Amino acid sequence: MADLKYYDIIQKPVITEKSMNDMADKKYYFYVHPNATKNQVREAIEKMFEGTKVEKVNTMNVGGKRKRTRSYKFGKTADRKKAIVKLTAESKEIELFQGM
Repeated sequence: MADLKYYDIIQKPVITEKSMNDMADKKYYFYVHPNATKNQVREAIEKMFEGTKVEKVNTMNVGGKRKRTRSYKFGKTADRKKAIVKLTAESKEIELFQGM
């Protein structure tokens, strides 16, 4: 396994209705590197966003969807790993999601 740096672990935020509603509870959703562990995700969030303190991290592997190409052949989109990060009550909010 390659040595992952904190900026390689967090790939992009997940923007859905459910993730926007959970922001009130200080829960944030991110797509992360498939080989990242919960501790690595915790460290990456705390380093990337100043003033944040992570309380809990849940991860899940999301399988790719089956897609049909133009010639009736089937392929598959890429598998992903999603992380749900819950911040502590006294932690600062993540500014990436402000104004959404």
